[in-house]
Amino acid sequence: MSHFPDQTRYETAVYRRCGHSGLVLPPISLGTWQNFGAGNDFDAGRAIVRRAFDRGVTHFDLANMYGPPAGHAEDVFGRILREDFPGLLRHELVVSSKAGYEMWPGPYGRGASMKHLIASIDQTLGRLGVDHVDIFYAHRPWPDDPMEETMAALAQIVRQGKALHVGVSSFSPERTRTAHELLKREGVPLLIHQPNYSMLNRHIEDGLLDTLEELGVGCIGFSALAQGLLTDRYLDGQATSGRSLDPQGPFNPAALTPENLANVRGLAAIARRRGQTLAQMAIAWVLRDPRVTSALIGARTVEQLDESLDALNNTAFSPEELSEIDEFAREGGIDLWRPLSDL
Repeated sequence: MSHFPDQTRYETAVYRRCGHSGLVLPPISLGTWQNFGAGNDFDAGRAIVRRAFDRGVTHFDLANMYGPPAGHAEDVFGRILREDFPGLLRHELVVSSKAGYEMWPGPYGRGASMKHLIASIDQTLGRLGVDHVDIFYAHRPWPDDPMEETMAALAQIVRQGKALHVGVSSFSPERTRTAHELLKREGVPLLIHQPNYSMLNRHIEDGLLDTLEELGVGCIGFSALAQGLLTDRYLDGQATSGRSLDPQGPFNPAALTPENLANVRGLAAIARRRGQTLAQMAIAWVLRDPRVTSALIGARTVEQLDESLDALNNTAFSPEELSEIDEFAREGGIDLWRPLSDL
């Protein structure tokens, strides 16, 4: 059944330009990592996507390995596209996906080779049931695969009309510069970079944001809530729900250190004075820097989604607030992807 979207969805929505490109993205984008797997309820996922669109969210971020199992998130989102967003509604969406992590057995099932990326985009389009995605990423650096080959593959995907734009994720500033230059030689711009960024993981402030600004490349930060650590559920050091209780999930319980919890409590106190939840302040803080095009969030329920989107009701910070936040917004050792960025 088609979705009949809220006709007022664009009246108050705001968008941010992605680098120097002609593409704009919503300040908060919806990701499908962990929340669109086989263990999640389809109708709940459908309701989340519909609600996001009704509130002006036009960008939906996937990867071929999101699930579990791998590929399931694209299968689910493809069904939602067919049933709820047919025809012209599809053209109101920015759909992105990625490839690079393990997807199938053997030497070609992962990496950044021409073989893997071309096979991956074809599989992604089949699962989604579309003829192109709007953004296709190299999901992570692979030092054993030549960057020239990786960027040539991304450029070929654009020339074949299978993606409108391309991006990279978890690349260092130096690797990002190389990717930008190689794509430029191919006549294809590097649209966007997707790094991990939160108040407990600020490494992109040490050169990457400057690099993206110089190159005119957009930035979409993922895990603005530090995989849930920057929410109210961990304030007492114990959680009754969330990723820390999922033994198969990516959350590392070792992140619940006394130092991290003390910083989370300090940040929560500032959020309360601002009239926000900690999660809302964490998202607003990521967006404080105009070089960040969008903050990428996940949601398990419509209620969680609404709470996150309400962060846009208060995105202004006084210099005094930012200074106080800096006392608690410190490296928390939670970035599972940091070693990739150092490659």
